[in-house]
Amino acid sequence: MPTPLIRCAAAAFMLLASLAAQAASSSSASSMPRPPEGGRPPGPPPEAVSACQGKTEGAKASFKGRNGETVEGTCRSIDGKLAVVPANMPAPGDRPPPPR
Repeated sequence: MPTPLIRCAAAAFMLLASLAAQAASSSSASSMPRPPEGGRPPGPPPEAVSACQGKTEGAKASFKGRNGETVEGTCRSIDGKLAVVPANMPAPGDRPPPPR
């Protein structure tokens, strides 16, 4: 017959295991990657990279944006990849802080 201490420890273990399973399932449920702390996305969108394939840095290029709009800009090296930087994109110091 288990002692009260062993029953309490077993109950605590089961509670922690249940919480860990819930945390694991909720984090894998989201299919969209989240930006790292600080709000910066992991890199340029694939469409921006594809638009610069076969081009050189400084070349003009365009791609279809998330809402079907045409995004025009210049191919620039971003995190080691050549990608379109939109012409109307504000400079890093001119951007508002990310929402919290």
